[in-house]
Amino acid sequence: MENKKPNFFQSLILENPVFVLYLGICSILGVSTSLDNAIGMSIIVFVVLLFSNIIVSLLRKITPNEIRIPVYIVIIATLVSVAEMFIKAYAPSLYTSMGAFISLVVVNCIILGRAEACASKNNVWVSIKDACVMGAGYAVAILSISVLRQFFTTGGLSFSNPLNMAKIFEFTLIPEEFTIALFGKPVGAFITFGILAAVFAAYKNSHDQKVAAALKKAKEAK
Repeated sequence: MENKKPNFFQSLILENPVFVLYLGICSILGVSTSLDNAIGMSIIVFVVLLFSNIIVSLLRKITPNEIRIPVYIVIIATLVSVAEMFIKAYAPSLYTSMGAFISLVVVNCIILGRAEACASKNNVWVSIKDACVMGAGYAVAILSISVLRQFFTTGGLSFSNPLNMAKIFEFTLIPEEFTIALFGKPVGAFITFGILAAVFAAYKNSHDQKVAAALKKAKEAK
């Protein structure tokens, strides 16, 4: 029996950079107070991750091994600076709400880690696919945490256009007296992260056990 490689949607769980590999946690815990921040940070990380992977892959054969990490950091820092200026110019409210966490994308472990582990060793197409999986995985993590935190803190969800802050949708399901303010605080971010990480770990363990059992059965059948 052939051990099938996880598809894109399985990879979002089995190879999730946040809940499985525990990378990029700081930015998620810091800005996951609202859906607006989560979507904004997801887009920034995905764009920087995608273009950094592409550039690193294109330069992999001419980048001296001794200085590869500084080169990666310069590439990532340049991309983050461009993204930061763009957000400050066209989405100032989003820029204000996320604050210093935009600049900290430069040291996001996911971006630097994928540049070193994948883009520096593979062609552009493989690097793009890797960026899509890791970027989508990061988005799944920050969106799920933000939805839960905002829902329990405010009793509902809302999302605004980052360009003019006009409400796109807003609804409330839980009366204000039943909301849990704790989830809007840093400790709430850790609690939410811990619960979701446990869920992802349980699924991954179950999947690994099924794969191991299938391989064992296939060997016994030979």
